[in-house]
Amino acid sequence: MPALLPIRQAERMKTILLDDFLDGGIIREKSFRQMVDDLDFDQYQNEKVIIKGCASVTVPTWAYLILTAQLAQVADKIYYGEPRYAVKVFNRKDN
Repeated sequence: MPALLPIRQAERMKTILLDDFLDGGIIREKSFRQMVDDLDFDQYQNEKVIIKGCASVTVPTWAYLILTAQLAQVADKIYYGEPRYAVKVFNRKDN
């Protein structure tokens, strides 16, 4: 399990709120995939991105996987959770 990483306030991150993907109060796979397909991932190019979960509903694991897979193609770093104690899930290593 990845360790919690305190993120310095000076580090600015783009935020993706999973609340924005709710359809009728839940995350439905078909509409979620469509919303992810419609996202402009260019805005996350070489950025630090944090995916914030939804406090009001349970988020299926596949939702994080789909979003992270798309972000990993463009983002520099991907975190999950609250910015202050985010868990790093992806770090681009340029060889």
